[in-house]
Amino acid sequence: MVKGIEKYGIPVVHMATVVPISRTIGANRIIPGVGIPYPLGDPTQGEADSKKIREKMVRRALKALQVPVTDQTVFDKDI
Repeated sequence: MVKGIEKYGIPVVHMATVVPISRTIGANRIIPGVGIPYPLGDPTQGEADSKKIREKMVRRALKALQVPVTDQTVFDKDI
């Protein structure tokens, strides 16, 4: 689906816990998730800290959408 959406000129960020799978499907902008059971948070950290994790990841995704890419790029650090 990622490649299909980008074919129409709409940039997509793929947030996933297993980066090699994201590469296999052809995602151009990849953000690694926190962990397999909870890709966008960590319930062991409590709701407030888990929310901070999610917010940071969404901000990273929004920034990644603005970065022109010509090849698959993993945004594993803050941009």
